[in-house]
Amino acid sequence: MSKIISAGKSPTIRIDTIDGDLSLVGWDAEDILIKGDEDRLTVKQNDDEVLLSCTDDISLRIPKDASLFIQRIAGDASIRGVMGNIQIKQTDHDLSIRDAGFVTIDTISADFSLRGAKGNLSVKTVGGDASLRDVDGTITLDSVADDLALRGPRGNIKVNVGEDVVVYLEPKADGVYSVLAGDDILLVLPSNANATLDLHGDKIDIDWPGIQKDEDVIERGITLGDGSARITLNAGGDIRVTNDVEAGNSAEDFGNFAGMNFDWSGFGERISRQVERGAGQAARRAEEAARRADRLANDAARRAERHAERQSRRWKGNVKAGRGNWDFGPGAERFPTPPGAPSEPVAEEERMAVLKMLAEKKITAEQAEQLLAALEGGQ
Repeated sequence: MSKIISAGKSPTIRIDTIDGDLSLVGWDAEDILIKGDEDRLTVKQNDDEVLLSCTDDISLRIPKDASLFIQRIAGDASIRGVMGNIQIKQTDHDLSIRDAGFVTIDTISADFSLRGAKGNLSVKTVGGDASLRDVDGTITLDSVADDLALRGPRGNIKVNVGEDVVVYLEPKADGVYSVLAGDDILLVLPSNANATLDLHGDKIDIDWPGIQKDEDVIERGITLGDGSARITLNAGGDIRVTNDVEAGNSAEDFGNFAGMNFDWSGFGERISRQVERGAGQAARRAEEAARRADRLANDAARRAERHAERQSRRWKGNVKAGRGNWDFGPGAERFPTPPGAPSEPVAEEERMAVLKMLAEKKITAEQAEQLLAALEGGQ
């Protein structure tokens, strides 16, 4: 099923629960396009506010400046091109966001990928890995259970990660960056970086021209350039700081970074195709059900007509029986009415077909009664 709602340029969209996967894309139109199983979808609109829930997979196209509030997504989710505020309470599986504005999330139970955000990013809990790239605003991650890969942040950073962290950072003057990791940290900086580094770890490896190595220390302070940015790294394992842009590609050579390959390309497209397939299957199931209901309704109508014709032929005003006539006219002597033919039992499907025709206003209530009576063997 496809449904279009006119909602204006910057509507507020509130999603209560999606029990399946979600594919959501922002577009330039001022309409909301909904694709999903009609029987599993609930939609309400109040001016420029739309309330929505679905017990299955769903695909949405919404105005790109819309504000989005989501309570819960039970499946995987892909959100692209929504520049208004995005607030998500909970996702039970993977979440991918691309080209967004401000993003606030309480809980992601599995992996999280974000690429391109114009505003701040705040996430309380990520239950799996996280991959972030090109975030213009401040990044705050209260808890990431597994690994974090972070590239191109342009605002301040405060992250708490359970395992390994890889950060590609171009520190800004007066920028503040704080990384706490349960295991290893790899920090890759440009050769002209200006930052003061405060490092704490089991082993500290500084791979930088002009700076002496001292791998036996567990705490170290280093000033690069004018030292205007402040970077604090606290690692439960090793720390490596380098200006080698290829370091992240072979991070497993000096720590527990194996498996930090966050190739999320096609993640959103995969979910979109999956949802589209689900929506297409739902539409085909609905079409098949409608065709079947129409067949049943037509069969019921034909059966009712045959029944009525038989009754009409059997009980006309004068019925011949043997050599005499039974006269049912005014003042005629009454004779016992012979028993009619046993009524054919009406199937539940036929009854439902008649009721469906009534609900769709294909027949009137009086016609429905006549059909049901005929099916039950009435006159």
